[in-house]
Amino acid sequence: MIKDFFFLALNNLRRRQLRSWLTMIGIFIGIAAVVSLISLGQGLQDFITVQFEQLGGDKIIIQSKTLGPPGSATSESLILTKEDLDLIKNVNDVESAEGVLIKTGPVKFKDEVKVGLVMGVSQEYLDLFGDIDSLKTIEGRQLKDSDKSKVVVGYNHVFGDLWEKKAKVGDTLEIEGEGFKIVGVLKKQGNPYDDNSVWMQKDVLGELLSVQNEESQIIAKTKKNTDPEKVAEEIKRKLRKFRGEKEGQETFSVQTAGQLLESFQSIFGVVQAVLVGIAGISLLVGGIGIMNTMYTSVLERTKEIGTMKAIGAKNSHIMLIFLFESGLLGLIGGVIGVGIGLGLAKSAQYIAAAALGTDLLQASLNPMIFIGALSFSFVIGSLSGLLPAIQASKLRPVDALRYE
Repeated sequence: MIKDFFFLALNNLRRRQLRSWLTMIGIFIGIAAVVSLISLGQGLQDFITVQFEQLGGDKIIIQSKTLGPPGSATSESLILTKEDLDLIKNVNDVESAEGVLIKTGPVKFKDEVKVGLVMGVSQEYLDLFGDIDSLKTIEGRQLKDSDKSKVVVGYNHVFGDLWEKKAKVGDTLEIEGEGFKIVGVLKKQGNPYDDNSVWMQKDVLGELLSVQNEESQIIAKTKKNTDPEKVAEEIKRKLRKFRGEKEGQETFSVQTAGQLLESFQSIFGVVQAVLVGIAGISLLVGGIGIMNTMYTSVLERTKEIGTMKAIGAKNSHIMLIFLFESGLLGLIGGVIGVGIGLGLAKSAQYIAAAALGTDLLQASLNPMIFIGALSFSFVIGSLSGLLPAIQASKLRPVDALRYE
């Protein structure tokens, strides 16, 4: 009998195709918006999670508290120093620690000048991240401590459109009036900051910029079988005492990779919830549209309802027929919405890759997103048709047959 009700409801929708399509517009617009936003959001979250996993749960990041990126601090009271680095190296359960110098400045290649990120690193710093893909080269080799006049460049220098005439391994870049030979090209990271960056030996960059006693960021690696959270607290306590700062008024931050990931996920979760909430307004409008259509359908089919009741149809049978109709409106609208949403998400991914040269924007194809969207659209449709279905089921056969 359920099967019969289903096909009867489907047939009723076919007889009113134009009205059915117009009713579903609100549903599939809402579902398309929700699916595209969640898909892109989940894709971005997955990308960031992979990056943090590669960083390693045993890493602790220490940097100045500034509004800008690492390396933007200018006040002496904010800047981390080599003395801070030496102190961190001697903290219990810290296996190793190394700093990086990060600056933004002009980089010249032939007759072109671009402003980009210049990273000053040491061999020890590179060894800390030996397993991370972002520090692996696809051409040439990685830096050594002996490379005083050599650099490794991001992907866009050689394979992107950063320069009008692409650079290659063996070419020379000019930084602060000094020439540096390119010895390696890093793998593509998917964001312009890293893919446009230049990496050189830290002491050399310090000499160029006259910042010999500065560390933009310090990375500490904990020993095996230790709790990074406890080690981070110990680093914070000792660093606070060494710099003469009060608790809660530190000019630096100490975070584990896990804490950074949690912070990102919390912030991103709120943003995503707001965006989905806005998109959900379309679903509300679509639900109201279904309810309006079903009320109209009840009025149009009053005599039909009377006839069905006169030949033995129960209230529950009439109610199920109308619930099937409203649920199908929601479900079909959801299927169309999922298709449109996936298309929008993949289009955004391709546009970002083509126009911005970034892989950060990825459309997640997690089946749970689509199953959830379809289930939600069916529930919205069914709930929207609940009141009209109840009204239809309560019609008295005599009154229904007399209805004009």
